[in-house]
Amino acid sequence: MRTVVIPAGNLKVGQICLGAVNFGKPLSQAESFRLMDEFVDHGGNFLDSARVYAAWLRGGANASEKTIGAWMQRRGNRDKIIVATKGGHPNLATMDQARLTPRDLRHDIEMSLKYLQTDVIDIYWLHRDDPLQPVGAILDMLQAHIRSGNIRAIACSNWTADRIRAASAYARQHQLSDFVANQFMWSAAEPNRATVADKTIVIASESDLAYHRETLLPAIPYTAQARGFFSKLAAGNAQPANMVTFDNPINRRRFAHMQALSQQYEVSMSAIVLSYLTSQPFPVIPIISASTLEQLRDSLSSTELILSPEDLTTLEAA
Repeated sequence: MRTVVIPAGNLKVGQICLGAVNFGKPLSQAESFRLMDEFVDHGGNFLDSARVYAAWLRGGANASEKTIGAWMQRRGNRDKIIVATKGGHPNLATMDQARLTPRDLRHDIEMSLKYLQTDVIDIYWLHRDDPLQPVGAILDMLQAHIRSGNIRAIACSNWTADRIRAASAYARQHQLSDFVANQFMWSAAEPNRATVADKTIVIASESDLAYHRETLLPAIPYTAQARGFFSKLAAGNAQPANMVTFDNPINRRRFAHMQALSQQYEVSMSAIVLSYLTSQPFPVIPIISASTLEQLRDSLSSTELILSPEDLTTLEAA
């Protein structure tokens, strides 16, 4: 697997990040361990979790972080793994109420350190923004956790480009640690935006992508494979839920181009979907998700493929 350096945090990570949303619940600990072992065997070292993962399932609270922490302890490999987790997510019952106070962040960070069984979090994502707060106040809150050694680097998830730009300007002006990466919903598939129920997430727009092209800020997108939409379409077993979110004329045209590229490069549809992201003119580290070893191996089968600018233009023109 190719590696990418996240310059601001001086972090060397694999080109693909393994998302842990299902680790521990609904996947068992044993299943989750097998996926992480396989990922590392393929050269991966970057795991992405969150405090809120699986909290919507009975008995799922903290399952993801607990599972990663137990795995690192069992394998004795903490020094070889880049661990990212997220905090500051609203309570699920009150998604319209932000949780980015000093008390909220301190609580979430302390709990993440406990469940991950580590002294430091390599990348700490703010899972949501609080647009009612000045960005400076939010950055100021995080600096104490960096100075204490609890966090190596900070990043943002579901923030707009305008807010990220404002945060970067404040960090430069006050000589503070800035966000080292941005996480949003992005893939080769254009979603039917009205069908995305959670209105607090940021779906990548042209202005968001233009900001990354301008600044070269690393993007670490989730739903990077459009929940398998193109692969399932190719296999003839597209799922109804995915069809609702991703079936539209744009994606049908892109699918035809992807089929041609899959045949041209003799790789799977998953490889084309992920290469669309990793071939961009700025650093992109897609977050993949897998429930089985077969799915994981398919996603990791062609991590060396780089699409040409012409390939990207053809797909985007669709």
